[in-house]
Amino acid sequence: QVQLVESGGGLVQAGGSLRLSCAASGSIFSTNNMGWYRQAPGKQRELVATFTSGGSTNYADSVKGRFTISRDNAKNTVYLRMNSLKPEDTAVYYCSARVAGLYYWGQGTQVTVSS
Repeated sequence: QVQLVESGGGLVQAGGSLRLSCAASGSIFSTNNMGWYRQAPGKQRELVATFTSGGSTNYADSVKGRFTISRDNAKNTVYLRMNSLKPEDTAVYYCSARVAGLYYWGQGTQVTVSS
């Protein structure tokens, strides 16, 4: 089993910044295949940024140049730095981890960007 605990969401004005954190515990030994997804009201969950199995990064086109995923392997923690936030970034952000072919999800953290 893998547990993911997110933190760092909140309300911010357009143009502002937030940093999300996701701490992983349990049967997980690498931050590869960890990342962030988001789901806005009435929309499907979508990829935001992830570490691939090889350790490289993958970003949605809509966040490239504004968001940065990073990690602390010693803490099994991944971060998402979000700059230049836009109202369309408003969503519940979920941390994910793929371990042994299974996907695990955090409880989600709300990010609201006001115009």
